[in-house]
Amino acid sequence: MKAVLYYSNDDVRIVEMEKPKIGPDEILVRAKACGICGSDVMEWYRVKTAPRVLGHEMTGEIVEIGENVKGYEVGDRVFVSHHVPCNTCHWCLRGHHTVCETLRTTNYDPGGFAEYVRIPPINVDRGVFLLPPEVSYDQGVFIEPLGCVVRGQRHAGMSPGDSILVVGSGVSGILHMRYAKNMGAENVIAVDINEYKVKMAERMGADHAFLADRNTPERVRDVSDHIDIAIVTAPAISAMKTAFETVDRGGTVLFFAPLEAGKTIPVEIWELWKNEITLTTSYGASPKDIEIALKLISSGRVEVEDLITHRLPLVEARKGFEIASRSTDSLKVVLYP
Repeated sequence: MKAVLYYSNDDVRIVEMEKPKIGPDEILVRAKACGICGSDVMEWYRVKTAPRVLGHEMTGEIVEIGENVKGYEVGDRVFVSHHVPCNTCHWCLRGHHTVCETLRTTNYDPGGFAEYVRIPPINVDRGVFLLPPEVSYDQGVFIEPLGCVVRGQRHAGMSPGDSILVVGSGVSGILHMRYAKNMGAENVIAVDINEYKVKMAERMGADHAFLADRNTPERVRDVSDHIDIAIVTAPAISAMKTAFETVDRGGTVLFFAPLEAGKTIPVEIWELWKNEITLTTSYGASPKDIEIALKLISSGRVEVEDLITHRLPLVEARKGFEIASRSTDSLKVVLYP
């Protein structure tokens, strides 16, 4: 079978691999679509484990089922979570499923950027989700990223009537916008340093969208008398500073995107303390977050398919990675095995 082997953003190779063989508690999925996630082109993060087959926003069709597997049939259309929690450890029992050691060490084989994917027993048990008829393979690509958004806004304490600032208007930023609006946000403002993405954010539902610059805090205050939650979806120090400068007293800054390991930013504790500013983070999505995302998509409450700007066959993966890593004139790039 064909698969995409990632060495770096500039070195992405189409290779032939042996089709995975499944055990009695496993299933084999024929991949139909897989999105390139922003984390897939976060080179400093990915090269540590290269070469490898990436891809975790995968939808497909079950083509083989192990003899012990119940509840699924050949031909079922599915979305499959690559990471799944144990549900029994200290962190899972406290609701922090995405810091579970099991979640951080599980995956499917070899990755979503391949023609066939073997789903291990633990993923079969708690990471396979049937796609209802109204959800296409393309829409299913957004189940995992939207699940991450659901978790992030829950961590941030989003409530109806809140005013939200989204710093970074890529796919994650627009999903945050749309989910916040769906949850009753009063005013959703999007900023980005890229004019294309600002225009896309405006077209896709932001109440206000503009280019980020040194006057961003003043411009935000011109259109909203308070920002309850500032969500940082761009992995940049400047984006994080913008969030600090715009969030209101009693507000929350959600670091949805990370900085490169080892990078730090100065934080004035006095300002945080006297203004009761909460800083929080969010990583990944739990099975429950995935379930919620699937319902939001299947019900049409959160539109997703119009975020796909580029559709490419698997054999053009290198071009897809070039577009996604450049990220100046694209939102979601989807590869089709």
